[in-house]
Amino acid sequence: MNTFSSTEQKKRNNIFFILSGIFVTNAIIAEILGTKIFEFDFILNFNMSVGVIIWPVVFISTDIINEYFGKKGIKKISYFTILLIIYVFLIIYMSTKLAPNDYWLNINSTDNNGNPFNINYAYNTIFLQSTGIIIGSIVAFLIAQILDVVIFQKIKRITKGKYIWLRATGSTLISQFIDSFIVLFIAFYFLAPIDKEWSISQVFSVGFDNYTFKFIVAILITPIIYLAHYLIDNYLGNSLANKCKNEPL
Repeated sequence: MNTFSSTEQKKRNNIFFILSGIFVTNAIIAEILGTKIFEFDFILNFNMSVGVIIWPVVFISTDIINEYFGKKGIKKISYFTILLIIYVFLIIYMSTKLAPNDYWLNINSTDNNGNPFNINYAYNTIFLQSTGIIIGSIVAFLIAQILDVVIFQKIKRITKGKYIWLRATGSTLISQFIDSFIVLFIAFYFLAPIDKEWSISQVFSVGFDNYTFKFIVAILITPIIYLAHYLIDNYLGNSLANKCKNEPL
C-alpha cells in the first residue's frame, strides 16, 4: 500500500527518474563503445574494453536505486534497459544497411593525409557489432545486475542497514567479476566469427584487466556513493529518505 503523500511521491519520482536516466544512458553508451580494446599504462599495463570506463557510473546508480527503491526498482530499470539496448542495436543494424549517399562518400574519400578512405566501411565496422557481442553484453548485464541486487540486499539485511560502503562495494566487486568474463567468453570465444575467436588466455587476460580496473574504481568511488546519499537525503529530507528505504517499490 502506497503511504506517500502527493508531495512525497513527486520528490520520490524525481529521484527515480534522474537515477534511471543516468543508469540507462551510461549502460547504453558502454554497450555501444565496448567493442574497442585499448591499452592503459598506470603502474601496471591494462588491456581493457572502452565500456569499462563508463561502468563505474552504472555501479553507483545501481546501488543508489537499490538503496532507495529496493530490489523491485532496480530490476524494473534493468529489464527496461535491456529492451532499450536491443532496440538501439536494431536501429544501428538498420542504419548500416542504408545505401550511402555519393556526396557523403566523396567528401570523405580520403583521410587527413590524403590516403584513400572508405567512410561507409569504417561506419559499418565501428557500429555493426557482431551477434556474439550483442548476446554476450545482454547476458552479462542481466546476470551481473541480478547478482548485484541480491548481494546488496543480503549484506544490507545482515548489517541491519549499516555500512553503506560494504554493501555497495561488496555487491559491485562480486557481480562485476562475473560480468567481466561472461561477456568476453560469449562474444569473443564461443560466438566469435570463424578464425577471429580469442584464445582462452586472451579472454582471461583482458577479463582480468577489466576486473582489476573495476575493482580499483569500486574502491575509489566509495566517497562518491556517500556524497550521492547525502545529496538525495538532503533533497528528500531524512524522514522521506528513510521512508523510501523502508518502503521500496
